[in-house]
Amino acid sequence: MRPDLESTPKLGFGCMRLPLLDPADQQSIDLAQLEQMVDAFLEGGGTYFDTAFVYHEGASEKALGQALVARHPRESFTIATKCLAWAIGSAEEAKSNLATSLERLGTDYIDFYLLHNVGGPRTAKFDEYGMWDFVREQKAAGRIRNWGFSMHDGPEALDALLEAHPDADFVQLQVNYLDWENPVTRSRACMEVAAKHGVPVVVMEPARGGRLAELPEQVAAPLLACRPDLSMASWAYRFCYNLPNVLTVLSGMSTIEQTRQNVAEFRASAPFSPEEERALAEAREMLEKLAAVPCTNCRYCVKDCPQGVAIPEIMSLLNLELMTGNRAFAKGLYSWQAVKPASECIACGACESMCPQSIDIVHQLEVAAEHFE
Repeated sequence: MRPDLESTPKLGFGCMRLPLLDPADQQSIDLAQLEQMVDAFLEGGGTYFDTAFVYHEGASEKALGQALVARHPRESFTIATKCLAWAIGSAEEAKSNLATSLERLGTDYIDFYLLHNVGGPRTAKFDEYGMWDFVREQKAAGRIRNWGFSMHDGPEALDALLEAHPDADFVQLQVNYLDWENPVTRSRACMEVAAKHGVPVVVMEPARGGRLAELPEQVAAPLLACRPDLSMASWAYRFCYNLPNVLTVLSGMSTIEQTRQNVAEFRASAPFSPEEERALAEAREMLEKLAAVPCTNCRYCVKDCPQGVAIPEIMSLLNLELMTGNRAFAKGLYSWQAVKPASECIACGACESMCPQSIDIVHQLEVAAEHFE
């Protein structure tokens, strides 16, 4: 039986960007602050926590085990975690990820287990390793309650996957108001495919990696004129909350203040009024005219970069330059944010093979070196 859309609160807690004690060390999670965040989320009515085997180099699962599983009744929350089989060297190792995740989290079952970032040539690795049958077997054994997959691909690929695996319990898709009609991401069409198959959707990147939470002044203007009391992020989340067939909407949370704000805005959320719909359409039209690098800071690109180039930070600064029109400002930030500068790229292409957004990273690094160095 697939998960009930009505039983899961629409705000989900994303654990990919947890608070750090040392920004240079992805494993240095601030456990004390995370405990506060977990408590505030649960007290606000949230239940869905989303992590992955690779988040924070494995520390995300461990920290969630300490801050959540060890401190709260198991029936009071659900956990999602993921396996990136396409980035793993053997079937045995890929399948062993589940046991490791269970151990890190301190639980004997996962509520929502995902085969992560399928689509394109990556799907072949999941097929080769027998991962589809593996998750079915683990569900039958009780170690997985629901299994599904995430993808950054088009509606045709999604339709083919759901035809091949009609027993998937859910899917996780990139959906936001900027990508809704985007000719590459095609969020609307993907949502329609999922609905056709009767498969509920977990929404990822509702704020497009934070881009929709910090809009350029001219883009934010119609939204502020309509509702000066709302944050820019709340517009992005409300767009997704009110879509049909949505199981939950993930928000990557990094501070206790952000968690409290997300919970408060979720509890106060309501469908858009006609005036709000017009304001959002105007903002979206202006935003679409601003060319930008569609980076969501997933950080997969840095995994195998032989030079250790600060790719996500550099992509963010390219977007900042575009949105503000102020190259000098972005260049000043580049001087300390790009610890490994763009000019150290050797154009090996490892980053591009890992990028879910299919960004031409090597070219963008060339642009950054020209603009900022």
